[in-house]
Amino acid sequence: MITPIVNDEEVAAKKKKEALEREIELVKKEYEEKQKAKAEKRKAKEKDKGTDEEKDKAKESKQKNDDTDKKDEEEKNNKIKALSKEETKSEDGPRIYALHKTFYQKRVERIRSAEMAKRNRERLSNPTAFPSVPSGDP
Repeated sequence: MITPIVNDEEVAAKKKKEALEREIELVKKEYEEKQKAKAEKRKAKEKDKGTDEEKDKAKESKQKNDDTDKKDEEEKNNKIKALSKEETKSEDGPRIYALHKTFYQKRVERIRSAEMAKRNRERLSNPTAFPSVPSGDP
């Protein structure tokens, strides 16, 4: 009956946007995995340490770890921002459809035939529409 008119540019832009979103998710997962690994290493180091001197060193290393965490976080955010800058905003516009000629013609023909049938019924129901019998002598 109808077929959508497909705009190839919009389809390509939508695919590109989806790929970009997948890439951003990968960056986020990678960052989370790095953070988990760092946390496990820190816990392992803290278990090994027990003396006061080592505790002082642990505080210093904790500060260093916090600094590296901040740097990693900034790096992740920068990657995400760079990827999102590449993204172009394309809104889904109204879909445009093409009506097939045969279906349109059938609709028009059905409407016209209904109008013709209505006119014919009105003509037949009106007695003045028929010719009268001549009233004079022949």
